Amino acid sequence: MDIQFTEEQELLRSSVQRLLRDQYDFEARRKIVASEEGFGRKQWESFAALGLFAAPFSEDVGGLGGGPLSTMIIMQEFGRHLVVEPFVETVVLAGGLLEHTGSEEQKQGFIPDIIAGMKTWALAWSEKGSRFDLANVATTARREGKDYVLSGEKTAVVAAPWADYLIVSARTSGHRHDRSGVSLFVVDRRAANLDLQSFKTIDGRRAAEISLRDVRGQLLGNKGEGVAALEACRDRAVGALSAEAVGAMAELNSATLEYSKTRKQFGSTIGSFQVLQHRMVDMFIAHQEALSLMQHLSLSLGANEAGLSRLASGAKSKIGYAGRFIADQAVQLHGGMGMTDELNVGHYFKRISSINIQFGDPAFHLLRFAQLHAAA
Repeated sequence: MDIQFTEEQELLRSSVQRLLRDQYDFEARRKIVASEEGFGRKQWESFAALGLFAAPFSEDVGGLGGGPLSTMIIMQEFGRHLVVEPFVETVVLAGGLLEHTGSEEQKQGFIPDIIAGMKTWALAWSEKGSRFDLANVATTARREGKDYVLSGEKTAVVAAPWADYLIVSARTSGHRHDRSGVSLFVVDRRAANLDLQSFKTIDGRRAAEISLRDVRGQLLGNKGEGVAALEACRDRAVGALSAEAVGAMAELNSATLEYSKTRKQFGSTIGSFQVLQHRMVDMFIAHQEALSLMQHLSLSLGANEAGLSRLASGAKSKIGYAGRFIADQAVQLHGGMGMTDELNVGHYFKRISSINIQFGDPAFHLLRFAQLHAAA
């Protein structure tokens, strides 16, 4: 599959490429990651000024109406440059939940600040022992006046240290594993009785363990329908992360090809060795297959086609295995220097490894694909 972009989409892609080339080379990224905050405020403001945060939202909420294809274009370029700022967490996850499940008041109250780059968000859904099960929720919420009071713990909440707001899943009824009874809540990250312990992730980002003790939050969407909203959110997240992974794979292939043309062994460049040529051809094929599947998923997300969850799981599994294969081969072909901090190859390896476990690893999604296929 090869998507023919419109003039507006080509303009978006070239604008993102130019911005990242000017402001987000590998050394600039290393400085951002090493900073105390681990976040590029200057770059975040530039993303907002370029309209990247507005691009995926519908025009009804003040966006540009680009949908999943705009997200795909942006995330591919972000993957090429290993952008650490929380575009997925703020725009795709939180922004998507607000747009698709929020009340009109919540949409108008929160989305404009996201589009303007004034507020960042994170999604707190995972708990200890829940693995990738969106319905496995022990955090509770009880009604108190117009709001709810939440108590419980969330783990590995990516971008929480940077966030102004959190969307938190909590149980309003039922038992821990029940699909029904899970609701979503908007919580101010600086609310009283919310404790956050931040840490660095292997791919240079920031995440946190979160403890809530009678923390006030406002209901997002319909009570008890949080799992369905999160499943749709996961499909959108898989589309965005797949595009990012494909962008990272392209850079690894390019870097490996260039290295093979200059690195000499036994008096010849390693690119002249037939067995290594075969490896690089396999890497190229894996990237092209992943690219085609990612584009198919993005188009399906834009059209809201039937069977979307099955396609998303198939894409997450296939692209995950392809990413791991390409990352492994790139490191091996670069030798020991492949994992050094000074070379970007190891950083791509870490980011692809992190993407592979977000919202379900390839094995989880392969099983889920089979189950959804059998049920179809």
